Amino acid sequence: MARRPRRNVESGDAEAALPAGDSRADRLRVRAAWMYFIEQMTQNEIADVLGVGRVSVVRMLAEARARNEVKIGIESELAETVRLERALERTFGLQQALIAPLSSPDADPIPAISARTGSYLSDAMRSGMRVGVGWGRTLFSTLQFIGAKQLNDFQVISLLGGVGAARRYNPAEFAWRFAQIFQGEGYLIPTPAVVDSIETKIALVERCGLKDTFDMTNDLDAVLLSVGGIASATTFYRGGFLKEEDREALVRRGAVGDLLFHFYDREGVLVDHPVNQLVMSVDVDRLRKAPIRILTSGGEDKIDALLGAMSLIAPTIFITDENSARRMLDARGVVA
Repeated sequence: MARRPRRNVESGDAEAALPAGDSRADRLRVRAAWMYFIEQMTQNEIADVLGVGRVSVVRMLAEARARNEVKIGIESELAETVRLERALERTFGLQQALIAPLSSPDADPIPAISARTGSYLSDAMRSGMRVGVGWGRTLFSTLQFIGAKQLNDFQVISLLGGVGAARRYNPAEFAWRFAQIFQGEGYLIPTPAVVDSIETKIALVERCGLKDTFDMTNDLDAVLLSVGGIASATTFYRGGFLKEEDREALVRRGAVGDLLFHFYDREGVLVDHPVNQLVMSVDVDRLRKAPIRILTSGGEDKIDALLGAMSLIAPTIFITDENSARRMLDARGVVA
């Protein structure tokens, strides 16, 4: 399949890449104030990080002072969130971290993360993009929070084969609905998520018309992914592909979670298990080539999986909840 010319989809200022809503300008302003007054960064350095002009930084700093957000420190309800985001960015080499606050420590983080992700995606998606998408409860829940709009030449590729049972979190269902929101074109991998042999996998790709779809993933502008924790039964039984003995074998080999059914350890290294050769999903090396790698996930049972994913996929954008952010930083010995 002919390779398309690369498109400039990363143009635009940083404010456009932040979540939509009333707090978008507030978040950008407080981030600028935090970097200037707390981290002692220069205005030029802040402009580079945020992707705006120096004049915009000067304006935001002046406005923060006028709003009395800057005194000895930064006084704003967003300050704690910004502190966590900046700590995550520094610790894991992220371009941007986005934190979803929780109503209580024991609240289910998925609704908050999904709302934060949907808001971000509403502005981050652009005409001319080719986006590879994963699956799962977190991603599916983002759909209701994404603002529908028409994008020209917008393509969505499902990165994983489907599950046989017609369930809510089927990879094909998410990819199709995500493409529909932006009136784009969707491309699926119409196979089981896991096959019975390497020979079957090769035959499906080479002889059943899937090679073109897989080749499209060599030229992705962005990937949108979530992870599953090894302790979560949904990772293994939602598609009926793995038995309990498979899960136990993966745990013995150090697996902490999966990304598109690729199982990996806490260091982000794929474990030695047959499922990693039999999964009908795009390989990690292709995913890492995408210039924008969005990882959205959280929850107490996924901390080790998230830590491993930082190395495995090296996300550029990471969206999680405040409790998960603190646990990840604690695991790295970082005080935020």
